[in-house]
Amino acid sequence: MPEQFFFAMEVILNGFMAGVLYALVALGFVLIYKASGIFNYAQGVMALFAAASLVGIMDGQVPFSHLINAIFGTSVHHFGWHVPAILAILLTMGIMVLLAWAVNRFVFKHLVNQEPIILFMATIGLAYFLEGASDLMWGAEIKKLDVGLPQGLNETIDNVTFNLFGYGFFIDNLDIVATFVAVALVVILTVYSQYSKQGRALRAVADDHQAALSVGISLNFIWVLVWSIAGFVALVAGIMWGAKSGVQFSLSLMALKALPVLMLGGFTSIPGAIVGGLIIGMGEKLFEFTLGGMMGGATENWFAYVLALVFLVFRPQGLFGEKIIERV
Repeated sequence: MPEQFFFAMEVILNGFMAGVLYALVALGFVLIYKASGIFNYAQGVMALFAAASLVGIMDGQVPFSHLINAIFGTSVHHFGWHVPAILAILLTMGIMVLLAWAVNRFVFKHLVNQEPIILFMATIGLAYFLEGASDLMWGAEIKKLDVGLPQGLNETIDNVTFNLFGYGFFIDNLDIVATFVAVALVVILTVYSQYSKQGRALRAVADDHQAALSVGISLNFIWVLVWSIAGFVALVAGIMWGAKSGVQFSLSLMALKALPVLMLGGFTSIPGAIVGGLIIGMGEKLFEFTLGGMMGGATENWFAYVLALVFLVFRPQGLFGEKIIERV
């Protein structure tokens, strides 16, 4: 078989892996939207904040060191120790839970039953606040994130495909790990959402805040819970993307690529986030491979949004979203 065919297969596989990373970010959007009806524009920045906090804790960096030095004329930057990756991840998760409590306590507790546009604007403000807080706490420079995940060429796949086809597939070990993590997360979150008591409460709160309160559901607890889970998803996504390309401002822009993923899969579907991510990941890679040269290249920057636009025209609720029927 021609080498071009095997190269196309490699492109599709790498697109599949990229789609998994898109889906990880989209999961956070879906969780918060299902529980509160809020489209959380800050989800991508939460991934940046979580990854930057993880690197800062692992390196023993003093939070707000730049600000402290500017005010007091000191020169402190590090505590002088390094924290193991597992402990640092647990501490970062604690920070994300604290962030979830603060978001509920100081922002959304005061916005119960407000119009969706008001809640959406609040998440935009939250995104800019977290972005600035991340820079103040840990600095704005690009950071290397290493938690011990395998990276680089998977030699086993390369050797096997070369022996079978005479063409070795370049598959990154980190992408393989991300695939298994995403599959595990979607299974756990789907089961939790559908069959647990808290999962049913999440759906009740999303339908009607006041009705949920009237039957004894604690709105504060549910919102802290769902923002904590979204924080955990953001941390996982931040680890994967940060290990792949470094912890930098571009991590926050993942939110923009998650938008077409949600439009394809549906804003209320956890499996839809995964399927939408895979379609976007494979589609943009394959489109670039087949037609990118004729269209001047860089089609990956806009392919996802054009595909999402097509879905908005013909199936606005997405592949797995609930179809809304209104009587007039």
